[in-house]
Amino acid sequence: MRINNSLTVQELKPYIERLFELSGKKILAIEETWPAEKGTPVFTVAGTWTTRGWTEWTQGFQFGSAILQFEATGDEQFLELGRQNTIEKMAPHVTHIGVHDHGFNNVSTYGNLRRLMRERIIPWNDGEMHFYELALKASAAVQASRWTPIQGRLQSASTGEDGAGYIYSFNGPHSLFSDTIRSLRVLGLGHTLGAVLMGEGDVPISLLERLLHHSETTATYNVYYGEGRDAYDLRGRVVHESIFNTNDGNYRCPSTQQGYSPFTTWTRGLAWIITGYAEQLEFFDTLSEDDIAQGCQDREGSPTEGNRDREVSPTGIITAHMRKAAETTADFYIKNTAQDGIPYWDTGAPGLAQLGGYLETPADPFNDVEPVDSSAAAIAAQGLIRLGNYLKKHGEPEAGQTYYQAGLTVAKTLFAAPYLSESEAHQGLLLHSVYHRPNGWDYVPEGRQIPCGEASMWGDYHARELALLLSREIEGKPYLTFF
Repeated sequence: MRINNSLTVQELKPYIERLFELSGKKILAIEETWPAEKGTPVFTVAGTWTTRGWTEWTQGFQFGSAILQFEATGDEQFLELGRQNTIEKMAPHVTHIGVHDHGFNNVSTYGNLRRLMRERIIPWNDGEMHFYELALKASAAVQASRWTPIQGRLQSASTGEDGAGYIYSFNGPHSLFSDTIRSLRVLGLGHTLGAVLMGEGDVPISLLERLLHHSETTATYNVYYGEGRDAYDLRGRVVHESIFNTNDGNYRCPSTQQGYSPFTTWTRGLAWIITGYAEQLEFFDTLSEDDIAQGCQDREGSPTEGNRDREVSPTGIITAHMRKAAETTADFYIKNTAQDGIPYWDTGAPGLAQLGGYLETPADPFNDVEPVDSSAAAIAAQGLIRLGNYLKKHGEPEAGQTYYQAGLTVAKTLFAAPYLSESEAHQGLLLHSVYHRPNGWDYVPEGRQIPCGEASMWGDYHARELALLLSREIEGKPYLTFF
């Protein structure tokens, strides 16, 4: 991509205002037309929301979008929509034992409402706050319970439990998804709220330990660093899924559910990695070394082996793999994305060769060969901005500014046509999102060869979240975080 180094965040103000002007109408259109008995809207078909049974992972984005709309505009009808729907419909997601999506569903709803109350954007109410926090603590523990142990310890930051492991995906205990790294926001919140997972024999299991183990496992197996791991070890490449043998805990192979192949990069998976690790870097920056040491003890209460007798601080040791993964994948995104910052759905999609120099021109969502994925861009842009801010804060202004400007460049493209949906006849907000290309789930308009022109619930939510992050910076408000 071509980074616009002269673009300022202030220049995006009219784009953001227009986005939220359109956004409110889209949210109300869903409320007015969506039959609650159909479950959760997932993506649009010919401009109208529809559902697709796989897992119920997008309902938090639906109601969370209304909460973000209220925060951006002050229009209280959206606060009531978000709050009432959270109270009435989100409880099953708190105790859902079958998915890895707790951070997506519950931080977007209960977490956003808690944050608004803590920032005094909405009035403080003790009972309401306890309700939100109990939901987050329960959600964090349920997600942490989806645990697969694996062989060996990973790097020096491994944390005190007996062996490493990961939170497994809805596919089953053998499956480690890249998506989950951003969903682990809920474990960070649960830890700061004092929650633990209670195991057999009343043994408390640290949510922070689980978060760190999963983070290290993901960075080790789902991200490639150009270090000769296999014949396709391209620096920054991300695999959607890693497969483990649950009988002996050994890694077996890369895999994918929604990408083209295990040896190419599905760009939404790449985006989850960039933003998930950038947010975790920000989160760990707020923890004291005592908090980290206490949260990362073994079951006898002694300091973790990886941190004992070291001159490097626990924070520095623990976050090294996060920073490496974030920077490596951010570099890959910049190198393998079209000129305007919008990626095609998979960097190895077979039809890309027919597009010629597709990286040297703006992405073409109306081509007849391979679709773009605007939702991947909306997710990645936030990660690029957060990574840039983190590096600037830690004394690396040049590297930080590069990532930050890359994020602004993507945002400017997304917040205008042909990606911003300006038609009142279309219920989606961010056009040219792709859900599951291999399964053929995405709508192909009449007369076209590939999916285009449609929206997804996660794409719309992350466009709003990105816009709110930038809006708060423009207005000099506190930095937007999940914690």
